[in-house]
Amino acid sequence: MKKQNSQINKDEVFIVVPAFNEEKMIGKTLRGLKNEGYKNIIVVDDGSMDKTSEIAKKEGVIVCRHILNRGLGGALGTGITCALLYKPKVIVTFDADGQHHPKDVEKVVKPVLFESYDVAIGSRMMDKNELKNMPLVKRIGNFGLNFITYLMGGYFVTDSQSGLRAFSYEGAKKIIGDLKSNKYEVSSEFIILAKKHGLKLKEVPIKTIYTEYSMSRGTNVITGFKILFKLIMQKIF
Repeated sequence: MKKQNSQINKDEVFIVVPAFNEEKMIGKTLRGLKNEGYKNIIVVDDGSMDKTSEIAKKEGVIVCRHILNRGLGGALGTGITCALLYKPKVIVTFDADGQHHPKDVEKVVKPVLFESYDVAIGSRMMDKNELKNMPLVKRIGNFGLNFITYLMGGYFVTDSQSGLRAFSYEGAKKIIGDLKSNKYEVSSEFIILAKKHGLKLKEVPIKTIYTEYSMSRGTNVITGFKILFKLIMQKIF
């Protein structure tokens, strides 16, 4: 087993960025990733009505576009399926709204490349200082969704709704074959499917950049109830 401090080959990493009406942040987000040395980036424009696709194309990344908005799960499903065609060693998902730091991509990639994990999730809840920065309502909601994810058959994790995660090539193939979610419940379904397939999962602490913009783009209480309903329906059917 290689040591955790080994240097990663960033050419072996494909990053999937789901985006819906993200013209305000998509350019900055992509430039941040490219500045860290990541060249293989797939933007999935999920039926945007603004200039998201146009801006992404100018940044020289791969752009997949849905004609109609399908939701976060649909966008991630398309992006991961596209990334698998290139047979990378690691596939990373990364939010478009600027809440993740590009340097944290390495934190989720290393457990997959060097520690034989199939899935690595970037947790905003593991670092006490970062936890203090998270609004109380999000902390409570996140814990509730963590518990629901566990009850629905997933691993118990500290941050089930994190958008920054990494999959091994083989792990991504197994998960994408069973993925049903089109909306926000996809984050929980990834974890449920990881356990179903016996995939080795690890969480690593990451930073989160909270801005008025990024706060407006995430989940809320209503979304949380929708996630619960969709997970129950998937469990039944």
